[in-house]
Amino acid sequence: MEALDLGRQPLANNLLPAGGLEGETEPRCPLRLAVCLDCHLMQLLDLVPPTQLFSEYLYFSSFSDSMLQHARLAVSRYANEFALGEKNLVVEVASNDGYLLQYFKERGIPALGIEPAENIAKVAEQKGIETRVEFFTKELAEALVREGKSADLILGNNVFAHAPNTNDFVAAISSLLKPSGRAILEFPWGLEMVRNLEFDTIYHEHVFYFNLVPLIPLFQRHGMEIFRVERLPIHGGSLRIFASRKGDYEVEDSVRELLREERESGVETAEHYSLFTDAVERLREKLLSMLHLIKSEGGTIAAYGASAKGSTLLNFCNIGLETLEFIADRSTYKQGRLSPGMHLPILPAEALVERKPDYALLLTWNFAQEILSQQETYRTEGGRFIIPIPQPRVVS
Repeated sequence: MEALDLGRQPLANNLLPAGGLEGETEPRCPLRLAVCLDCHLMQLLDLVPPTQLFSEYLYFSSFSDSMLQHARLAVSRYANEFALGEKNLVVEVASNDGYLLQYFKERGIPALGIEPAENIAKVAEQKGIETRVEFFTKELAEALVREGKSADLILGNNVFAHAPNTNDFVAAISSLLKPSGRAILEFPWGLEMVRNLEFDTIYHEHVFYFNLVPLIPLFQRHGMEIFRVERLPIHGGSLRIFASRKGDYEVEDSVRELLREERESGVETAEHYSLFTDAVERLREKLLSMLHLIKSEGGTIAAYGASAKGSTLLNFCNIGLETLEFIADRSTYKQGRLSPGMHLPILPAEALVERKPDYALLLTWNFAQEILSQQETYRTEGGRFIIPIPQPRVVS
């Protein structure tokens, strides 16, 4: 069943040059979320080829202090818990700019990154991190094994949902793992997305929106099993799953408990998704009413965070230059460009203090605490943030 139609949207990370496309038409594609009522998997109905999405990419993880701290703590934990050393190999899928693997390198633990975006891979290589500029597939995994690069630990943070062929992805993990090796994947949790009306998590790069229920049989098909699951607050609510070849580790209570919670919450029912659809429509109306009221009273509004989720929100709600003056962002790779669809100019983060809009719509609400702290001067001088999810609210 179709769960949510977000309209024809531009590619969320396809930031435009300052002068626009000079007569070219900006590509748009339907953005529709569906759920299979047999296997209970949420996914997009309309797919964009990965080469069009990821060959050149403008999201650099190292610009987020929260992501760096998250990575640092994870590496410390895994290195100690799994007794990793110089004879082990850690492979990260979608290793981005080396934001995580750099901490393994500091510990003398061999690490290999797999990153399809050549521009980002170059940044990782400049940090001394070996990186393969390829998509993660079973074919690549088998080639790495032939090269003697089987992995003790495979990491995939916010990449599993991007892979259009989940069977090939899991088969690749199974092929690349050493005996008793572990794979740890993190991704936004579908149940939390629905609970908290996080519709802006939906964009063309995210093909799937995972709950644990459909993942159990997926891993089983490839001789693997999920033996532990943890809930994380990052990105509005994520899961961290631990998987291995079947029988290598005892399945823990955390797996059974989360499955029970999902089923009791209704993820296997059509009503669960129908309610989500209606609630998202009401949320859009509330946000637009709030913005229109501010403008009608003479207030000025900017936005913060030229993110993919921000692109979905702005285009779904049709919020453009008539409402927002600009988008501020910390990433130097995004500054000087225009946002997808709405074509809002992207300025440095300091623009909030310099231009002093009355309000800033926080598009990267998943990093709210970090950004509110960074923008303390703006807030002290009277600036207020509008946090749109799960319900629009103002923070001074």
